[in-house]
Amino acid sequence: MSFQPRNVYWAWLSVLVIVLDQISKQLVVRHMDWFEVRPLLPFLNLVHMKNTGAAFSMFTNASPVIFVLLATAVSVGILLWLRRHPSGQTLVAIGASLIMGGALGNAIDRVTRGHVVDFIDFYVGNWHFAAFNIADSAISCGAALLLLDMLLDARRQREAGKVGS
Repeated sequence: MSFQPRNVYWAWLSVLVIVLDQISKQLVVRHMDWFEVRPLLPFLNLVHMKNTGAAFSMFTNASPVIFVLLATAVSVGILLWLRRHPSGQTLVAIGASLIMGGALGNAIDRVTRGHVVDFIDFYVGNWHFAAFNIADSAISCGAALLLLDMLLDARRQREAGKVGS
């Protein structure tokens, strides 16, 4: 039997996301003015934006308290899942830990600033994706890993059904 790390051990990844997210946001706040744009690549700028809403600036008039409570509830749920499912679901554990780190990273902004600092501006021609940050990236990557795990699990179940037939 091979060693499988406990799922809860992946929670360190949440801490890493929070630290990198907060450091990057602090650097932007200290060294860039509001709405300042610094080109990095032909498709990527650093910008200093304020987001009072959720993803893609949805719900901009909602109270930051709602978002903090949601991030807290999601994080508690993820921690409970990590503890109750001891091992063997590495992709889910990594994905959930990335989501938790991102949710808490943005929650820290809402508590300390009343808004989230966004600073990554990806664009093609004149089309710009909504500005985002490391926490948002972690949430997106985590969600993609959860989706990948579901697809792989469906494939495994199909293949197991073929073998059993």
